[in-house]
Amino acid sequence: MHEDLLYLSATELREAMRSKRISPVELMEQSLCQLERVEPVLNCFSTVMTNEAMESAKNAEKAIMAGDALGPLHGLPVSIKDLVDVSGIKTSFGSRVSGAHVANFDAPSVERLKAAGACIVGKTTSSEFGCKPVGDSPLTGITRNPWDISKTPGGSSCGAASSVAAGVTPFALGTDGGGSIRIPASFTGLFGIKPQFGRVPIFPGSATPTLAHIGSLSRSVRDGALLLEVISGFDSRDCWSLRERVPDYVVACEKPIKGMRIAWSPTLGYATPSDAVMQVTEAAVDIFRQLGCEVTTLERVMEDPYDLWSSEFYTGVATRLRDPLSTKHDLMDPAVVALLEESLNQSIETYYANVFKRYALRDRMRCFFEKYDLLLTPTLPVVAFDVGVNVPPELPDRNVFSWVSYTYPFNLTGQPAASIPCGFSADNLPVGLQVVARCHGEADLFRVAAAYEAACPWAHHRTSLGNNGD
Repeated sequence: MHEDLLYLSATELREAMRSKRISPVELMEQSLCQLERVEPVLNCFSTVMTNEAMESAKNAEKAIMAGDALGPLHGLPVSIKDLVDVSGIKTSFGSRVSGAHVANFDAPSVERLKAAGACIVGKTTSSEFGCKPVGDSPLTGITRNPWDISKTPGGSSCGAASSVAAGVTPFALGTDGGGSIRIPASFTGLFGIKPQFGRVPIFPGSATPTLAHIGSLSRSVRDGALLLEVISGFDSRDCWSLRERVPDYVVACEKPIKGMRIAWSPTLGYATPSDAVMQVTEAAVDIFRQLGCEVTTLERVMEDPYDLWSSEFYTGVATRLRDPLSTKHDLMDPAVVALLEESLNQSIETYYANVFKRYALRDRMRCFFEKYDLLLTPTLPVVAFDVGVNVPPELPDRNVFSWVSYTYPFNLTGQPAASIPCGFSADNLPVGLQVVARCHGEADLFRVAAAYEAACPWAHHRTSLGNNGD
């Protein structure tokens, strides 16, 4: 097992393949070997595409040997969350009621990955229909955190995060309707970004079409920039798809951050972070001061918009699943069923009152970012907790989703947000720092994330999975 090869960045692997120091076939063999090694412990994949992955790697090797033009992700292994369609592969949504849905075409993001030369190793696990921010579902069971296999990796992009942190692939495609990229990124020590709403086209349409985002999870900032740049851009099948030119995110990673105006809010006005999280994130904020940023501490940024988010998210999912909710609810996650059924009981007046409050929140944040370039918060109020638990014991007054506190507001506003690894708790569990930019401001996220990564590198940290899994 060439562990050093597995933990190289996508950028390093790409250059090694182009210079013929390693081959795409060798890399894929190592990726699949690592998958086979950790999967019995972590349970990251709903479908492993061994034959397809090896065929893609062989074709990538032939192209290199023939001197063909190579795409930006040529030969690189990647995984796809099992809420996103891959042609010829079942999309199960982490549920036993989704039926035998085998996709007959690729989602736009998957099309672009393939066109860029990436090699897909499989579909990764998700909580049922992406409805819980922890890593279990009735279909695939419990996905575990490679930093401590007794802990959840977070969700709903649980398998994507866990597998990248364990070295299976350098990056992965995830989805984020309320934090589902940023939450597991924080719990597993990864860089995870939810781009501007509409930046990455989504088709077929999501059950939560005004909240859904597709983005990347990676062990380095530049790998995240590379992947996001490939999958971004207009597609006529998505009516919210942005027509503007895709920024150069990789170049943005090189830009200085001195003088940037940053707001730091430990609570946003309503969250209750643990002492462990506060200790690590406050130390991270000090780094930005040392890098020359103007940092202002703000206790109150907004009122808790959880009711606005849940009104939109769970009503959308429940409407899409109305039939199985009434006929097959015993096959579904009871916690998810309870959330969905509650959402269907709201009146149309309540629903639209929340819609209008959402518009007011968007305008509030627009005005906020006239004064500040970026907003920093903890990504989550706690570190990873035990598997099989829906609500962390530190937050008994919150529900199955509201405990995440910091992430869902920025699905309501649609603006870019990312989680940056910023350290570890005393129990050696990762902690994330959330960075939020103004609308269409992903380049600023990559600027500050890359600057922080240079000041406080994290990619050299490895999980203890080897000891746990042997």
